[in-house]
Amino acid sequence: MRGIRGAVSVEADEPGQIVAATRQLLEDILRANDIQDFDDIVSAIFTTTADLKSTFPAEAARELGMSQVPLLCGCEIPVPNSVPRCIRVLLHVNTDKKQLEMKHVYLGDARKLRPDMHSAQ
Repeated sequence: MRGIRGAVSVEADEPGQIVAATRQLLEDILRANDIQDFDDIVSAIFTTTADLKSTFPAEAARELGMSQVPLLCGCEIPVPNSVPRCIRVLLHVNTDKKQLEMKHVYLGDARKLRPDMHSAQ
C-alpha cells in the first residue's frame, strides 16, 4: 500500500467550486498514477482549511463513483500564513509500485505547499 498526496485551492467557499476543484484534483491524481479501478483505493482522507465549510470535498469522490471507498473529511490545523481556501487529500492505494513512483498532484495556489513536487504538475 502507498500514499498519494494532493491539494487544490478554490477562489470562494461555494459548494460548486469545492466539488469541482476536488473532482479535478482526484481525476488528475488517478490519471497520473494510472489508477483505473476504485477497488485499488483503500481510503481517502480530505482536509480543508477552516475558511471552507459549505460542503464536504468527499462529495466529489462520491460523484466520481467512489461509493465503496471509505472517505473522511477533517479540518487542517490553522497555521499562520498558510494557503487559504485549500483542500488536501491523502489517498491510500494498493499497488506494487514503489513510493518513489507515486505522483503527487498540487493545483492552483496549492502548488506553493510543495514547490519540490514536479512529478505530476
